[in-house]
Amino acid sequence: MRVGLVLWVPFSVLAAVMAYLITYEEYRRHFPDRRRAVVKSAKTAAVTLIFFLLAGLAVSPLLAWLGQ
Repeated sequence: MRVGLVLWVPFSVLAAVMAYLITYEEYRRHFPDRRRAVVKSAKTAAVTLIFFLLAGLAVSPLLAWLGQ
């Protein structure tokens, strides 16, 4: 389980940062208001972070069981 945390948490944060950067770059072109682009990108990053953390929590016990 600890190995799962060591692997999933940093990669989840990395995925959230990448999602923010990609969506911000796209929204910046489409919305004249910078604040709206930042808020929408932050929401996308939060959803990405939650998704990957939950996926890691779901898969870690399975990987631990398979490794025994």
